[in-house]
Amino acid sequence: MKMAFIAFEGMTSLDLIGFTEAVTWMGILQAKEKVSWDFCSIQEEITDDRGLSLRIKHVRPDLAGYDLIFIPGGMSTRQLRHDPEFVSWIRTAHSARYKVSVCTGALLLGAAGFLTGRRATTNRSAYELLAPYCREVVQERVVRDGGIFTGGGVSTSIDLGLFLVETLTSPEFALQVQDKMDYPYYRPLREKDR
Repeated sequence: MKMAFIAFEGMTSLDLIGFTEAVTWMGILQAKEKVSWDFCSIQEEITDDRGLSLRIKHVRPDLAGYDLIFIPGGMSTRQLRHDPEFVSWIRTAHSARYKVSVCTGALLLGAAGFLTGRRATTNRSAYELLAPYCREVVQERVVRDGGIFTGGGVSTSIDLGLFLVETLTSPEFALQVQDKMDYPYYRPLREKDR
């Protein structure tokens, strides 16, 4: 399981960090074999929407080499979805088995064409912006449509990460990760909802 965590100028860091904190436990606790992750961007350094700067090692990698891509949100997604260079780079993830976003990161999945004919969610302030990209905007915290996973507003990133962990491993392992994170709000899904 090789994961690409996408970073970009003006992103919301909690979107990125909440999700990565949950899913990287699959590698740390060896719940799945050969779990690895890279932080990727189209530039070597990005600054988030609160002024935090991050150095990125993996600049413009071919995202087809990853099993999962994750895109966080942030106000800058509203402009970035119209950036042909960035959207073309995201499209290189066409063969990634799992495409995941939280908050307005869904707008970038949509701009890349990955939400066509699918159900998805985003931050409630962006439902109307998401509607042209998907079949149905679902007003839920977490929505799965095949290999596409989308989450609602910022703090949903933790729930989305635990949901993905549960989907890829087991409810028991998701509860173990939840305990490691001291996060009391996640509830495992019933079998039919996975």
